[in-house]
Amino acid sequence: MYDYIKGIVTRVTPEYITLEQGGIGWQIMTPNPYAFHQTEDLQQIFTYLHVREDMQWLLGFKSLEQRELFKKLITVSGIGPKGALAILASGIPSQVIGAIEREDEAFLVKFPGVGKKTARQMILDLKGKLHDLFTEIDMPDTESTLLSMAENDSLEEAVLALQALGYSQRELTKVRSDMQKEELDTEGYMKLALSLLLKQK
Repeated sequence: MYDYIKGIVTRVTPEYITLEQGGIGWQIMTPNPYAFHQTEDLQQIFTYLHVREDMQWLLGFKSLEQRELFKKLITVSGIGPKGALAILASGIPSQVIGAIEREDEAFLVKFPGVGKKTARQMILDLKGKLHDLFTEIDMPDTESTLLSMAENDSLEEAVLALQALGYSQRELTKVRSDMQKEELDTEGYMKLALSLLLKQK
């Protein structure tokens, strides 16, 4: 099966992108289609083919790390491909893994479609089984650093709220480092992010 496809993104929709390669337009579902841009430049997309009796989905990811975590997530009872995509659209692999490893249900339930039961199942099924991803996503070695990766709940809530308003993960990544320098509540982080995003336009 294909590991990745290099091509030109010719279409971006809320659910998928179209990647043209060799005269073929591949319809690829991704966690955040708006992380891709229609340009004449070649883009590399890591792929995964999900097959059901009634359909086949070609899924694509900007990084190998995203794809490998996706494959782990869909092994959890209660999480299908769309649910795994929604989780990846709302967070980065290191955040998700960090929350699972420290059994942080409160953080996991912030992801779309993840309730307390699913969060607990994620921990039961995946805790201690993600070490093979650590090297690939450059996870920290110390527990204290791991705990700090997603401990700022107000910041994470602000990011999720801004994504719900339509801002892409790519846009928010650009301002995240400036947001992390401050200690604010959720509303404060949102106001700061909005002001930073407006300056970039």
